[in-house]
Amino acid sequence: MGAGPNADETGVGAAAPAPDPFARTDPPLLALTLWPNRPLTARGGAWTLGLAAAGLGLPLVGLAGSAVAWGMLPFLAAPLGGLYLALKASAVSGRLREDLRLWPDLITVERREPQGTLRRWHADPFWVRLQLFAEGRVVENYLTLTGNGREIELGAFLSPGERADLHRDLGEALAALRRPGG
Repeated sequence: MGAGPNADETGVGAAAPAPDPFARTDPPLLALTLWPNRPLTARGGAWTLGLAAAGLGLPLVGLAGSAVAWGMLPFLAAPLGGLYLALKASAVSGRLREDLRLWPDLITVERREPQGTLRRWHADPFWVRLQLFAEGRVVENYLTLTGNGREIELGAFLSPGERADLHRDLGEALAALRRPGG
């Protein structure tokens, strides 16, 4: 009935499905979690917003109860609204994560976007090509991993110096795996 040469109707002799590379339970040789730098915590953002509100509201104290105060209010509230939206956007973008795991026979990268989308990539580390483009690109120290028919950008949200450090550390780990007896 159109079955391949390795399978019969009962499924005996059929090739087993490949294991999920992201479901490994053995400890990796290298495990890195990358995330964007967010120096302002939620509490710090609240303090920033409060201090800005106090500073912008100070001119209204002398004009309290007058029509001029009501006229100035929208111009003082607009920057507060903009600051609030910027702090909220920063907090949302701070949920971005990249998890890199390296075993002797597998390298995986899971990227969790701020909106919850999960992107996955995996390859055999022996065939992976790690490249750092220091010049000739719009982004300084553009870092890519190529393997398994795909090229991905790694650590796009990191600073150029952090991407150079990541390139060095990951390159050393990959080189150690490729050495005889490594």
